[in-house]
Amino acid sequence: VQLQASGGGLVQAGGSLRLSCAASIRAFDTYAMGWFRQAPGKEREHVAAISWGGGSTFYEDSVRGRFTVSRDNAKNTVHLQMNSLKPEDTAVYYCAARKTLLGPPVYWGQGTLVTVSS
Repeated sequence: VQLQASGGGLVQAGGSLRLSCAASIRAFDTYAMGWFRQAPGKEREHVAAISWGGGSTFYEDSVRGRFTVSRDNAKNTVHLQMNSLKPEDTAVYYCAARKTLLGPPVYWGQGTLVTVSS
């Protein structure tokens, strides 16, 4: 099982980035997927989630209205479109597979660093 996040980088405040997570999981379309992030010196926090079929999504208050999670089950990928980025969004972002929309992750991917400059 492998989850590989990509798409991070340096962006100015107000800008956008699109993260992708490529998953090598059998029966990928039976897993809900989540995005988490960990800022320097802080604990990892949940950001967003999407159900196995993509019909249900969830966003933490800190990103609701700015981030959009989506998935393409034909390509075993999940995306996180991040708009109106703020310096406080700076973190390493991780994707994770979970059995239910907000259940504990069962597989974690490697992270991708997002840095938002002011």
